[in-house]
Amino acid sequence: MNNDRIEREIFIVSTIQTVWDLVSQPAWWVGDNPGPDSVQIDGNRVVAKTRFGIFPVLIEKMDTPNYLACRWASSFPGEEPREENATLVEFQLTEKDGGTLLCVVESGFSSIAVPEDEQRKFFEGNVYGWVQQLEVLRKRAEQ
Repeated sequence: MNNDRIEREIFIVSTIQTVWDLVSQPAWWVGDNPGPDSVQIDGNRVVAKTRFGIFPVLIEKMDTPNYLACRWASSFPGEEPREENATLVEFQLTEKDGGTLLCVVESGFSSIAVPEDEQRKFFEGNVYGWVQQLEVLRKRAEQ
């Protein structure tokens, strides 16, 4: 599959700390805007409950206020993230020109253990989802 990686950038007219405070809210991007209905945290494991189901998210690395990486099985509600069902989501924040440049990369769609047409469907759904979620984040940070 050629579509293994989603990359998005958005410039936000706000401080890096304000953007970090929003980005580092556990599983903020899961579910309808502006995020999940509820969140439970247990160490590096976050469980987001949404109208679409329950989504466990594993925080893999955090470097405040510049980098956050986590793994989730967005196409498999209720399942724990594993190599064969999950993607890696990385957030990189950089101070720039009086604001913050936020780069989001979600990768690993070709490693999901389903037929290629389903991988493509998962990829395309998340491409659309990131456009929506980053705009919600920008609006919240710029308030």
